[in-house]
Amino acid sequence: MTLDYFSAFIIGLLGSGHCIGMCGGISSMLTSAIPGKKVQLSLILSYNFGRIFSYSVIGAIVGFSGSIAAKNIGIPLIGLRLVSGIFLVLLGLYLGQWLMWLSKLEHLGKYVWRYLSPYSKHFIPVDRPSKALALGALWGWLPCGLVYSTLTWALASNSALSGALIMLCFGLGTLPALLTFSISFYNIKKLVTNITFRKLLAIVTIFYGIFTILFASRQLF
Repeated sequence: MTLDYFSAFIIGLLGSGHCIGMCGGISSMLTSAIPGKKVQLSLILSYNFGRIFSYSVIGAIVGFSGSIAAKNIGIPLIGLRLVSGIFLVLLGLYLGQWLMWLSKLEHLGKYVWRYLSPYSKHFIPVDRPSKALALGALWGWLPCGLVYSTLTWALASNSALSGALIMLCFGLGTLPALLTFSISFYNIKKLVTNITFRKLLAIVTIFYGIFTILFASRQLF
């Protein structure tokens, strides 16, 4: 399980460019109009911790579901790990914009988001950390192929606690880029939008997915 936590953290780091594209602009927009660097930093931290909290809750739900499937239906956990590897490959192809199948999965998540998004108006304007925390927790449910891919690791974790910890580590992996982006907007944006940089991270993700598939296949077959 320690390897799973580390892997989830690395996936968060590798997918930081996508995270900035999805959530970085939101974070900067919500805090840019608030005067004072200390106040802005507290709002940015609260927003991101709320987002990571939601990831952990979703991971717990998915991890519990996976354990139930393994115990009652007889689905082997290593088989779920094989699925995780496949999703990592799809994620790399998605990040590199070579194959956009995960966008269809994001589309399914929009049905849930349709019911949650109206609640965001209750926390705007974001002028105190409690509002930022609540809004971040809400935005953690935003449809995202990167999150959904990592959830396959939580699915194979065999418990609600392990699933929550996997998604917690994933969220922490996305944190450095998003924090730096919010504080130093233009420098980070220039880096993560660099085509060569993005495709390099995508290739690393694909190779990691292939490694996971081979590892799971040897144990399964």
